[in-house]
Amino acid sequence: MIPHVPSLEKLVHELSRLPGIGPKTAQRLAYFILRSPRDFNEELRAALLAVKRDVKECPQCFSYTEEEELCHYCSHPSRQEDVLCVVEDPADISRIESSGVFRGRYHVLQGAISPLDGVGPEQLKIQALLERIERGQKGEGPVVREVILALDADLEGDTTVLYLAKLLRERGLQVTRIAQGVPIGGDIDYIDYRTLGRAIENRVQL
Repeated sequence: MIPHVPSLEKLVHELSRLPGIGPKTAQRLAYFILRSPRDFNEELRAALLAVKRDVKECPQCFSYTEEEELCHYCSHPSRQEDVLCVVEDPADISRIESSGVFRGRYHVLQGAISPLDGVGPEQLKIQALLERIERGQKGEGPVVREVILALDADLEGDTTVLYLAKLLRERGLQVTRIAQGVPIGGDIDYIDYRTLGRAIENRVQL
């Protein structure tokens, strides 16, 4: 329990609203900020203001960009135009890029279909994805031949994958999904049944 200091309580409250930050973590962060030199706090404040002021949505893939009209991945000339990787959130792009394997383009849905949360296809960037593909088929943009669905292996992700796969196959595209299963170095004794089931379904020929 923190002492009754209104400004400190307000800071703890605001920090606790961040995803993954519970009350105790919010309290530790608040005390860290309180004890930090003034220049750190000023730099933190400037960084927060700059993000809100300068960062914008890429009009093509719906990731984020700052100075350029298109983001780095959409404007890079050496990336493959015919392979599109669909992800839920912009943060997923960084994770895929860290693998060093994928060299195509991206499309961010900004979420996944979740009827319980009131999120349907119309709330996501699905129509924009279809329009992007159709422009290529009409010769008005890059032709997309394969769409990789890199969505979470949960109920919402599975629902979105099934919905998208049907729409994309109707347009004559090759549709794939990233494999899910036992991680490298994983021990089967400690793998949950859902992950193990996916590993069996996604088995490969030796």
